[in-house]
Amino acid sequence: MEPAFTEQDEVVSEWLRPRGSNQIGMSQFNERVVLQAIRFHGSMPKADLARLTNLSTQTVSVIINRLLDEELVIKLAPLRGKVGQPSVPIALNPDGAYSIGIKIGRRSVDVLLMDFVGCARERFSMSYAFPEPDALFGEIERQIKQIRVLLGSKRAQRLSGIGIAAPLALGGWQKLLDISPEQADRWAHIDIRARVQEMTDLPVEFAKDTAAACVAELVAGRGRSIKSFLYVFVDTFIGGGLVIDSHLRGGLHGNAGALASIPLGLAKNGSDTTPPQLLNDASLFKLEQLFAASRLDKAAAYDGRALEAPWKTHTTVWLDDAARAIALAINSASCLLDLDGVIIDGSFDRALLEQLLSATGIALGYYNWEGVTRPEVLAGTIGSDARAIGGALLPLYANFAPDHDLFLKLGN
Repeated sequence: MEPAFTEQDEVVSEWLRPRGSNQIGMSQFNERVVLQAIRFHGSMPKADLARLTNLSTQTVSVIINRLLDEELVIKLAPLRGKVGQPSVPIALNPDGAYSIGIKIGRRSVDVLLMDFVGCARERFSMSYAFPEPDALFGEIERQIKQIRVLLGSKRAQRLSGIGIAAPLALGGWQKLLDISPEQADRWAHIDIRARVQEMTDLPVEFAKDTAAACVAELVAGRGRSIKSFLYVFVDTFIGGGLVIDSHLRGGLHGNAGALASIPLGLAKNGSDTTPPQLLNDASLFKLEQLFAASRLDKAAAYDGRALEAPWKTHTTVWLDDAARAIALAINSASCLLDLDGVIIDGSFDRALLEQLLSATGIALGYYNWEGVTRPEVLAGTIGSDARAIGGALLPLYANFAPDHDLFLKLGN
């Protein structure tokens, strides 16, 4: 049972406070304000909802009755032990709405069915060396149809939409990935969102994959208590996101938080060789290459074997390089942005994440912090599903959150 909203919660979570309006004509907005308050702060009685949202008790009562009729919220067991009538906490109904999150990556695709409280109900995954468009979209269409079958006709009507998380340049860095120009070119001419939209009558949202992962951390992880942070996601290619004042910032061209492209050295005058980028040293693709050179299974980069013999020797080398590269990126970012912290997550085993955090903490000490505050570095809480979960959150927020600007104005 969730505790009632407290004064301490009010102080700590002031920046998450959704504000309603008691003016006539604001009913839908106020419904969304109440839903967001419950989503952020957990179940609570109507009186606490009224105080949190700045709405009158009467307005909240009317809204809750309407949301109960729409089956978007449910009543929990009364809270007893206080003077007067026991209060009844109101919670989100897990079956009130559903969304589908699709992560399209360079090594795998994930399709998740998410319920209204953010839990994954169904999951499909498929791995590949590099995605072939027709086969990939054919499988995605089959999974969307299968989800409808699993839900049944009545519950399928509560699907709010589909959110896609994918790299903006899936065919980029073709030499590094050792893919043919033809393979890369095919993705250059594909509008992923439009291609999925052709499969369904549900609304389809799209976000850059690492931005979607950042959305998941912002809404369901540490981002609920950290106002401004740099988000680092280590995958086949490393990437990231930038949250300022609790909003994901994409920038004019969607480049904010594009950590993969950060240079790791000075360019040499008159040289044809450019400095390596962060993705060269701090991506799991680099770890794959180290394994492959010793004829070891490359897939171990994404699971617990990475810290076991014979893979561990190569992982230790990668950790040292990756940590120093990430620390340099954090140092550079801290000189431009006044951050509350840095959150690191990835699609690898959690034990390897702990090792990377430890190594990065050590590597941060190698750089000069004079004149700038060194930020706290924290582990992400979502893990490898962050991109698909972030994708699934897009339609939920488009339909049920008052602040549509929270992360949908991404410039991509």
